[in-house]
Amino acid sequence: MQLSQLFTQATGLAAGEQIALTASGSNRRYHRIWSEDKSVSLIGVEGTSRDENHAFLTMSAHFASQGLNVPRVLAVSDDEMQYVQQDLGNTLLFDYIAEGRKTGVFCESEKVMLRKTIRALAQFQVKAAEDFDFNVCYPQPEFNLRSIRWDLNYFKYCFLKATGVEFQEDKLENEFERLAYILLEQKQMNAFMYRDFQSRNVMVARNTPNELVPYFIDYQGGRRGPIYYDVASFLWQAKANFHDELRHELIEEYLDELAKYMPVDKPAFYATLRHFVLFRTMQVLGAYGFRGYFEKKPHFLQSIPFAIENLRRLLKDAADDYPYLIEVLHEMTEMKQFKEVNVRRPLVVKVYSFSFKKGIPADDSGNGGGFVFDCRAVNNPGKYERYNHYTGRDEPVIKFLEDDGEIFPFLDAAYRLVDASVKRYKDRGFTSLMVSFGCTGGQHRSVYAAEKMAEHINEKFGVEVRLIHREQNVERVLAEVEK
Repeated sequence: MQLSQLFTQATGLAAGEQIALTASGSNRRYHRIWSEDKSVSLIGVEGTSRDENHAFLTMSAHFASQGLNVPRVLAVSDDEMQYVQQDLGNTLLFDYIAEGRKTGVFCESEKVMLRKTIRALAQFQVKAAEDFDFNVCYPQPEFNLRSIRWDLNYFKYCFLKATGVEFQEDKLENEFERLAYILLEQKQMNAFMYRDFQSRNVMVARNTPNELVPYFIDYQGGRRGPIYYDVASFLWQAKANFHDELRHELIEEYLDELAKYMPVDKPAFYATLRHFVLFRTMQVLGAYGFRGYFEKKPHFLQSIPFAIENLRRLLKDAADDYPYLIEVLHEMTEMKQFKEVNVRRPLVVKVYSFSFKKGIPADDSGNGGGFVFDCRAVNNPGKYERYNHYTGRDEPVIKFLEDDGEIFPFLDAAYRLVDASVKRYKDRGFTSLMVSFGCTGGQHRSVYAAEKMAEHINEKFGVEVRLIHREQNVERVLAEVEK
């Protein structure tokens, strides 16, 4: 049966345009199918494995019956190789938090959605497991020794050996066994382990006209297993760029929600989680190695430096449970091909001048607009007609402001505030800061102040500064300087 027929079966409408959608690591093919009058759209899916499709379809029906936020499957072909499901839109959580991922600074709306997602995960792991037959899971019904060995060998053969690092396989296997033993201590936990829980597998969709909520997708690889794996997958996702403070905040949110369903021992949870973070990071590198080095998929190659940076940070506080493994991983992360890759973009500061009459400049980074300084208390050359045709970049206005002198203490105070933030932003790897100066017309005082601030930041810190005089439609770039 064709997807267009399934669409008609589900909606009672004739199928019109079909648009192929991009898939990331999956071999399944996705299409958005519209009715002829464009009033209805569904997502059509063509799978490559009947067993995998059957697992997904069975899970979807069960999860929906539990009231969980998953796409509703509306029609299925007899051979289960094709089906149509609810269209949740285009917004992945990965894209919803794009600015935070780029800068390391997450705005409140991004944090709200992350909190909703991590709380929904706790609920999902418990409720999805209730009265569910895990024998339907593909390829394994539970997290077991065999699946752990698969993942560790995935890392060893598809990534570690591909890097060329030398290691003693026998000693490494001994510590793999030790890690597997610790992971399997949690095997008895009756929870649904999503296995690939990350921001690309969460859709942000409108639940009501005024509420956005997370919906979970692509859970067909799930099985019975420990809750720690999914927390590690989500919070240590290679390109998520969550800093430690945010990770801790989200773990606390998760544990608060989990406590509604089972007893929670926080110190024990944190102690166990670190083993799963190490394991998941190696599993991810194995997947990136296979998909990138062998299948030549650029998305995975681009993700490797971010995963290496995650691993590098983990190793700073690594316990001594696996001394040889840690030694090998240290050596691997210090290899030339990884050490020379800088996954952080440099800080760029935007400095604006503007007129308050026309509103404060919009912040296209999504970080809230940074500093806004009001220059209107400084003596205004604009009240004299002879300065009407000049701006704060012209010598007559510069001389007026500097002879008057009120601009100097104003700028000194602004420098102190901004300097502290620039230093901290550089230390934390942030990539965007905005500083704006406003006055009545955006022509004299604000222009002068913005010029001076841009030059000050560039000279003191060497960062790139983009200077924008909005009301004159003038822009210039002060290039990054090695300090």
